[in-house]
Parts: sequence; structure tokens; C-alpha cells
Amino acid sequence: MERPSIKTVGDSSILIEFRQEISPEVNARITAVVRLIKEQQIEGIVDMIPSFCALLINYDPRIITYAQILERMEKLLSLDVETEEIASTVYEIPVCYGGEYGPDLEFVAENAGLSVAEVIQLHSSTDYLIYMLGFMPGFPYLGGLDERIHTPRLENPRLKIPAGSVGIGGAQTGIYPRESPGGWQLLGLTPVQTYDPNREVPILFEAGDYIRFVPIDQVEYQEIQKQVEAGTYQCVTRKKEV
Repeated sequence: MERPSIKTVGDSSILIEFRQEISPEVNARITAVVRLIKEQQIEGIVDMIPSFCALLINYDPRIITYAQILERMEKLLSLDVETEEIASTVYEIPVCYGGEYGPDLEFVAENAGLSVAEVIQLHSSTDYLIYMLGFMPGFPYLGGLDERIHTPRLENPRLKIPAGSVGIGGAQTGIYPRESPGGWQLLGLTPVQTYDPNREVPILFEAGDYIRFVPIDQVEYQEIQKQVEAGTYQCVTRKKEV
């Protein structure tokens, strides 16, 4: 894989651009670089924001100068980090599909020429790679959606989508972490709070991790919701085999 390029963004940020394609290989390289930077504990780096093909690094120029961070990044990017095998975390997210929880499930099934049960089975049978978080805090853009259930976005976006809604937008699937407007087709609802500003770590997962959707019924949804509200719910996780 070709060496990434570094660009200046304003007076306190740099942008590392990787190969311009959406792929697990590029995402793995970005994730490896992020982890390596964290391990280096470079003083002055304020934040790192990975996207599909790039990594934005915000820094404090009072602590580390542009020349210094440029030198550190150039040395780091010269390392062979893309082949590093790190077991990512898979977060199992329970979802109640259909009905009032997923008002567009039947349309997705009709659009795909499948039954509702087949759509649920396809949607919940994959470990989805989190390529990036964006749009709002904690919104995961997931890769790996089965082509058979790719579905166009709504022609007229909704003004209010409930927090926890799980939807499809074109070739992607994701979770709305907070109530917001949106145009994705809604399949179901999770009681899990994937974003909570009051938690020590507000966002449940990060780019490079995986999400697996687990179908539940309405009774299970309500039971988990009570645990979430009581602060006793623990999301099931496992390590992704590498």
C-alpha cells in the first residue's frame, strides 16, 4: 500500500490522506496508525478523527509545533503498520425489528423481493466494520451490508427519528445514537445507549471495531431498556478473529 500524504488544515490540524477508496484494507491501516499514535502518547495531540480514507489530527500548537508534529507523523508513517494484526472488538447490539420500532422494514423487504424474516436474517448475520463515526456524536457508518438489502434513502427525510433507531441508507447501515432528523430506512430499534455524554467514555465503540445486530422481541427490548435505565446493562462483546 502506497505511503499516505500529509496536508495542513488550518493552524492546528493536519490531515493524513490514505488510498482513496472505501475498503477494509484502508480502514485497517488507518486504525493501526491511530493505535500507534495513542501508544506513542505524543504530547500536544488533542484529538484524532478517522474517516473512510483519512485521519484528521488536531493538535495544540502551544505544546507541539507544526514542524514537530509533521516530523513525528512522517517517521510513524514510514513504519510497516498496515500488516499489524490486532483483534478488534465486536459489540453485539440487540435490536427489536419491525412494527413501531422499524416502520420501514416491510418496504425494505418489498424493495429487495424478500420476506421480512429474510431481511432480518440477512441484516443480523454479519459483523459490520465501523469505518467511521460522524454526522452526529457516535453515529457509526458500517460496512458489509448484504447487497440484497441495499435500499435507497427516503425521498423525504423524517424530521424526528428516535434514538437507537437502526436503519439502512443505500449500501450502508447504522444506528442513530440520539433523536434527530434523518433519511435512512428504519428497520428496528435498540435499547442500548450507544452514546451517553455522561459516561466517562461517551461513545460505546470506535472506528475499527465491529457491530453485530442481535434480533430480540418486544419483551426482551423492555427488559434491556430497564437495565439500561438502571445503569446495570452490559453490552456483550467478543474479540474479532484475525
